[in-house]
Amino acid sequence: MPLDHSDARLAALTDRFQTTRANSMTLAGAFSHEDWMLQSMEDASPIKWNLAHTSWFFETFVLAIHKPGYKPFDAAYNYLFNSYYQQIGVMHPRAMRGALSRPSAAEIIAYRAHVDGAVIDLLDTAEARALDVIAPLVALGCVHEEQHQELMLTDVKHALSLNPVAPAIYDAGGPFSDTASATASETELPPARERAWKAFDGGVVEIGADTAAYAADPNARDFAFDNEGPRHAAFLSPFMLAARPVTNGEYKEFIDAGGYRTPSLWLADGWAMVEAGNWTAPLYWRERGDGLAEYTLSGEREIDWSAPVWHLSFYEAAAYAEFTGYRLPTEAEWEHASETVDERDGRFLSHAAPDGPRAAPATAAATGAGGETALRQMFGDVWEWTASPYVAYPGFRAPAGAIGEYNGKFMSSQMVLRGGSCFTPPGHARRTYRNFFPPSARWQAAGLRLARDS
Repeated sequence: MPLDHSDARLAALTDRFQTTRANSMTLAGAFSHEDWMLQSMEDASPIKWNLAHTSWFFETFVLAIHKPGYKPFDAAYNYLFNSYYQQIGVMHPRAMRGALSRPSAAEIIAYRAHVDGAVIDLLDTAEARALDVIAPLVALGCVHEEQHQELMLTDVKHALSLNPVAPAIYDAGGPFSDTASATASETELPPARERAWKAFDGGVVEIGADTAAYAADPNARDFAFDNEGPRHAAFLSPFMLAARPVTNGEYKEFIDAGGYRTPSLWLADGWAMVEAGNWTAPLYWRERGDGLAEYTLSGEREIDWSAPVWHLSFYEAAAYAEFTGYRLPTEAEWEHASETVDERDGRFLSHAAPDGPRAAPATAAATGAGGETALRQMFGDVWEWTASPYVAYPGFRAPAGAIGEYNGKFMSSQMVLRGGSCFTPPGHARRTYRNFFPPSARWQAAGLRLARDS
């Protein structure tokens, strides 16, 4: 059924657009305009660039095509803030985004306001037939911006971690002070060798999102990225999944046992990264006095040994799994297992601790209604590396045009992560969601959960 201006779905989309755009500014508002300029490596982008790029996305894929007579805020922005859409045109070099002191922060804020007003006006005035085309693009722009909200935090965290004064951005009076906070179980965690597992029978299962149905009627179905489908059958051998993610304390056992000095535990490319980068611990761990600390967005803190380990590369996750004698789950195993878990049951960005986004401490194994081990923290807290390369599902075809460059062209040399993290906006992740990064990436909020054959 086509959308019209009396449709509650259109009102919900308008509200989501406005909320998403406001959330980006709230996140950015915790940082100074000097922080907005930081770019610590080519893989990361400044906050200011993220704020502009997400506006460029709406301007390019919604307004320029569907709003009659629309004039761009500034013609130069198509060059400055295009990320990787080759069909749109040439772009400013990624490694040089931090050199863009102009346009100023004030000009980018004005740009966002200009785009916001134009999108709202378009949604208010477009004819019903046009709305059916515009609405899915606005929804895509919202989830795209949510991805960049997470990137704003992980990218600036990397930059601030290089500052010798270890700046603290959040505290008890910060922007997360009025949000709920998950609490740890009072039950002490068992030793790693007594890790709890949940068993799955395997067989033929269905995984992936029904993207064909979404494409046929996006107004009536939940959003899904194109790379989440098509839904298809996968065969799984019987397997077991650890009840919770690997903790900092468990990972320290790997370090203390010489894990970073034992090449037999590592994939060849991973060992090369260990040697070239002098890796000895997760990215933000550092020695302080008689102990270890980690850098967080609330400054250096004592490591919580019961919390999930994070800021690991795929190579580190795979080496730890090899150290334990187990393995990483495939993404099909992970998704099938996640059907036993509520997608909302985890710590996402809006459930971060008052002193900034942090994963909740792991809890002792619990039992479900049938007396079996229940899986914990599969959604939120930390992304979980899988053993699966990021490749197309059977029958996948990227959409036509520049918008088809969103996901499909990156299906090479990347690994899949599942579940979301405490940097992920609530409602963004789902059981079919496929995040992906190069196996060497460490600055994302990524940890691991072990799997084993049964």
